[in-house]
Amino acid sequence: MISRKKYARVAKSVPKGFDSPNDFFNYVYNDQDMIWMGQNTNHLHEKDGIMEAMLSSIKKGDYDKYPPPEGFPELKDLIQEDLGLTHGFDSLITAGGTESLYLASNSILDPGDNTLTCDPGYLIIDNFCSRFGEVKSVPIYNKECGYKLTPQLARENLDENTKLIILIDPLNPLGTSYTKEEIKEFAEISEEHGIYLIHDITYRDFASKHTLMAKYAPERTVTIYSFSKIYGMAGLRIGAMIASPDLINSVRTILINDLGTNVVAQKGAIAAVNSKYEWLDNIKSTTQSNQKYIKQAVDQVEGAYLPVYPSDANMMVIDLLNTGLKPVELSDYLLDCGIFVREGSYTSKLFGHRYLRISYSIPTEYVKYFAECFVEGMDALSGE
Repeated sequence: MISRKKYARVAKSVPKGFDSPNDFFNYVYNDQDMIWMGQNTNHLHEKDGIMEAMLSSIKKGDYDKYPPPEGFPELKDLIQEDLGLTHGFDSLITAGGTESLYLASNSILDPGDNTLTCDPGYLIIDNFCSRFGEVKSVPIYNKECGYKLTPQLARENLDENTKLIILIDPLNPLGTSYTKEEIKEFAEISEEHGIYLIHDITYRDFASKHTLMAKYAPERTVTIYSFSKIYGMAGLRIGAMIASPDLINSVRTILINDLGTNVVAQKGAIAAVNSKYEWLDNIKSTTQSNQKYIKQAVDQVEGAYLPVYPSDANMMVIDLLNTGLKPVELSDYLLDCGIFVREGSYTSKLFGHRYLRISYSIPTEYVKYFAECFVEGMDALSGE
């Protein structure tokens, strides 16, 4: 019998009434009326050429051939141009941002190398990095550090074996982001200590402002790019990584999809980047205004609050600790209302018992319905 790897961690809990996480996700996925606020996906796209490009690819039978193993050059160029990382950088197309994170961490780390992450955060990264050495997950759920891994906290938690710092910017689940000054200081830390940086910018386009680490630490930064969120292509599993040619050459030796990434998804991605600035402002405006309805609802419930508001992402955290109710109780209640949300255990080992994470890149009428159900649910569950 194959033993479970010592570094493995369960990232998904089994919701009440289901045999496994997969059974639960199959249930919510197949409920066509379910309001999807649990996975930070974007449901605000209308006709913008993305779907049409994929349908055209299917009709032409593009899927019966393997694509270029590192991605279509047109798509790679478009992504690098979108970020302004053209000269001195290279890129690879991957099956989603998570695969990029896996490849980057595996390429950078050697046995005995330590990694700095934060809690709350995207816990699967800790799984990837713990295969090599210690993962120090710094607690950041407090006002003092602004709910993010600050340069000061990074300096305090570095050791002689630290080789990699992970920055999710804006941060899942809180929606905090970094200033230009903070980014520059992380670049200085990288240079001073010979440390590499993974800058996951999955939620970048929802932010009011954003600074790329690669512009200040170009030789030591891997930028993680995703089509799952702002582009509304989560189910197509497509993303990219951008880094110096030396770093990309290292990743080439451990590629998983050496026969390329989904052809149809890449055709949709090309259309998505080409059309981005035709629809981006509308989506940002909707997500920013949707937050207001959520805050109005949370403000009606004694003890509940938003640690970060406004959020720079398309998701936020509702802290319920002082209400006396557990997040799982409310998530079960909302599921009965036809709303899928996530309790905090998915994104935090230390603070998951405190909060509910919700995303709001959905039509505004659904957000208003959530707001009503949230207030009613808190009243009902507290016995008022």
